[in-house]
Amino acid sequence: MRKMKSALLFLVVTLAGGWGVAAAEPAPPTPAVPAIALLTLTTMPTGWQSRVDLRPMLEVYPDGRAVKTPDAIAADRAPDTPPQRLNGAVPLDVLNAALGEIRALSTVDLGMPSATDQGSQIIDVMPEQADQDVHLIMYAPELTEGLTTEQQTARQRFTDLYRKLVDSFVQS
Repeated sequence: MRKMKSALLFLVVTLAGGWGVAAAEPAPPTPAVPAIALLTLTTMPTGWQSRVDLRPMLEVYPDGRAVKTPDAIAADRAPDTPPQRLNGAVPLDVLNAALGEIRALSTVDLGMPSATDQGSQIIDVMPEQADQDVHLIMYAPELTEGLTTEQQTARQRFTDLYRKLVDSFVQS
């Protein structure tokens, strides 16, 4: 009986020791990548274009990483051809200044031109705290008919901001 216990103990110790040798050290945790961009810029085409595969022109993550889709609404791109996606970044100083301007623009009237089929531009800010989301939509970006001077000024600020963000993208 004693030999059997010794053999069993030897077997248990051997197996347990073998398990310890086979164990690998855990990999260091990788930083979580947000599933949703902090900031997106989207241009919707005029009403008579039948595109159904629209995507944001620019997606910017909190750390400045960005994806630019220059042909997101290209009318000459075949619908079954995915748009070109460029990886890069937007400088953090530009991103932070833009976030401040977006919040400021959320308090002004961008106006609504009389034409409704002239497309739109959208700036969305979607931080982790959903109650801090900001969604700016400028309808018929090219038109100013029927708008006040204040609305035209606000629309110019929106246009300048949109262009600054797109132009600040640096491809990696």
